[in-house]
Amino acid sequence: MNTAKEDVRSLLKKLPDDCTLEDIQYHLYVAEKVRRGIERAEKEGIIEQEEVEKRFSKWTSK
Repeated sequence: MNTAKEDVRSLLKKLPDDCTLEDIQYHLYVAEKVRRGIERAEKEGIIEQEEVEKRFSKWTSK
């Protein structure tokens, strides 16, 4: 697993030279959310697409 500094370095290499601080913050935010989501899925498991659609339809139908 990479360290936080390694992840930031990798991200900065991928972004254009004219990116803003907000661009960097956004990409760091998204990367962290993805990382946490993957960790949670590994820890708690996942829900199959059909189950998600079934649950979602209960919320959206009247």
